Amino acid sequence: MPRQTDTSLLEAALVGYQAELDRIKAAIADLQKRLGKVAQSDVPDNMLANRTRKRHLSAEARARIAEAQRKRWAAAKKAK
Repeated sequence: MPRQTDTSLLEAALVGYQAELDRIKAAIADLQKRLGKVAQSDVPDNMLANRTRKRHLSAEARARIAEAQRKRWAAAKKAK
């Protein structure tokens, strides 16, 4: 038999959780402000996606990686 719940109890719980969420969001915003960061809620979502930057390797780094890969392949072929 399903247990019936009082909707007023659920509504009161929802109000309490919403108040707690607001308090936590305010604390996070305060910490971000102290750290000198922009609160994410103040920035549109499309701008947040553009903030991730690609890491670029120098030509020398790419050459070192390619040489190391060639050595690994040569060792693997030699082991066969």
